[in-house]
Amino acid sequence: MSIQNKVIDYFRGNARDLPWREPGTTPWGVLLSEVMSHQTPVARVAPIWREWITRWPTPADFAAAGPDEVLRAWGTLGYPRRALRLRECARAIVDEYGGAVPRDVDTLLSLPGIGAYTARAVACFAYGVNAAVVDTNVRRVYARVVEGKFLAAPRAREIADVTALLPDVDGPVFSAGLMELGARVCTATNPRCPECPLEAECAWVAAGRPEPTKGELKRKKVQKFEGTDRQVRGKIMKVLREAEGPVPQAAIDVVWPEAAQRSRALFSLLSDGLAVQDDSGYFHLPR
Repeated sequence: MSIQNKVIDYFRGNARDLPWREPGTTPWGVLLSEVMSHQTPVARVAPIWREWITRWPTPADFAAAGPDEVLRAWGTLGYPRRALRLRECARAIVDEYGGAVPRDVDTLLSLPGIGAYTARAVACFAYGVNAAVVDTNVRRVYARVVEGKFLAAPRAREIADVTALLPDVDGPVFSAGLMELGARVCTATNPRCPECPLEAECAWVAAGRPEPTKGELKRKKVQKFEGTDRQVRGKIMKVLREAEGPVPQAAIDVVWPEAAQRSRALFSLLSDGLAVQDDSGYFHLPR
């Protein structure tokens, strides 16, 4: 059996039960799931995705929502600026494409806030376009199975490399399967090789599962959260989301003891359009 068929069979027998994989999910629902899932565990995304798709089932519904509604609904899902960019994206879909999510990669790339991965994922999973979808999980599976490397950094040829693996039939299922393997079996640490349908074909396994090189281990330093400006921004946003109206400076001052850091965080929120100061000096979410 080919690599492609093994991955397809694996996905069909082991795919996670995610709400956006349910029959009848619209392209808008797929786009929403991809934006929400960026650097956020799907377990956190799933309930919020259900709420959003019920509340705003079409791009037109979402485009008509106020920025404050969107930011309150987004909550702590991730960087809130992404929620406002998603609203800009919905408005562009309505204004330029009659409310229908585009199906081709290049057009999707022209939408606000939509990058290469999201454009390919929407084309592939919403419309069945046989486009290579390369995320961290796919990159890792390809590096191990094909190249015998523990990890792989993003590179210019990766889309072409994965495209060469796509089968003529069931390409989107294969793409979803590669992502599923990377997320659940071929993980960054402690990969479960005996459970992998590609163990017999894996170049990394054949090489004796060599330890990663220094270059492969070089990772982007993960910034701690406690005590950072990100934490202070989150605390200020929580105050604004939960307030029934504009709040005074005093309501913000109590969230963090260090005045300079608190001021810096507040200014960055104002600069990003995530908070607004009115003529009276009070603060609120954008409207």
